[in-house]
Amino acid sequence: MDLLMIVLPAFLIFLTGYVGQKCIGFDIKSISMAALYLMSPFLAFRTFYVNALTMEYVYIIVFCLILSLLLIIVVLLTGFLMRATRQKMAAMILGGVFMNSGNYGAPVVLFAFGAVGFDYAVIIMVFQAFLMNTIGLFAASFGGEEETTLKQSLHRVVRMPVIHGAILGVALQLINVHIPSTIMDAISLVADASIPTVMLVLGMQLAVIATKRVAYRFVNSVTVIRMVVSPLLAVVIVSFMPINDLLKEVMILLAAMPAAANTTMFAIQFGTEPDLVSFTTLLTTLLSIITLPLVLFFLGV
Repeated sequence: MDLLMIVLPAFLIFLTGYVGQKCIGFDIKSISMAALYLMSPFLAFRTFYVNALTMEYVYIIVFCLILSLLLIIVVLLTGFLMRATRQKMAAMILGGVFMNSGNYGAPVVLFAFGAVGFDYAVIIMVFQAFLMNTIGLFAASFGGEEETTLKQSLHRVVRMPVIHGAILGVALQLINVHIPSTIMDAISLVADASIPTVMLVLGMQLAVIATKRVAYRFVNSVTVIRMVVSPLLAVVIVSFMPINDLLKEVMILLAAMPAAANTTMFAIQFGTEPDLVSFTTLLTTLLSIITLPLVLFFLGV
């Protein structure tokens, strides 16, 4: 029950957004844009400004790259054995490779491990956002009706405000710029507002996700990869890394998160089996209320 209580607060916030969307009907895009362009950059800035640069950053990047590469290989092999079409293969990559480390993972890490673990989660979230907006965009383009080029993908990454916030935080830390406490208080107010906002947005997105008839065998395969294979791979990867136990636990927990909600947007944008991707997001999110407490139990929380 204690482990369930770590996940339950997040679901209550998701439920608030879900009910609000069903009953009132908000403009999800506007709220999402506000969280992405106005709030999240402040959160990334504070995290990278306050936390000293160490080798942990390198290990986080290596972990994210290795995990993504291994998951892509697993998805490709699974898709090949299932004789998936190009569109379905791309949709499987979107659902199986990219976890919801931002508007789900970071809050659960905060509830489970506190502020220090949350800072690790934000760093991972920033790099995952980079991977999603490069590899994820290419996957969506590969299997979609609308193609994107390397230049277009890189341009999208360059425009990501959360990346700007992280870079500015690192830069000011390196040149030892002191920010007055009153200014930092203002930054923290906006930063602290970002997490509950994106959690509400996820609930709203789940309220409008399509649940049309889909190829359930592909959904089931991607669900197993995302919820079972991914955390198992994470356990193996972190066992070879000379990092502290807390960072290992945060990495494993984030690897066990459901499919990222943003992948649904990519699938819709490019016409990459959007119903399959959206249903995978919905199913993995619902299942996570069972799987995440099991992962937390494994981690000894």
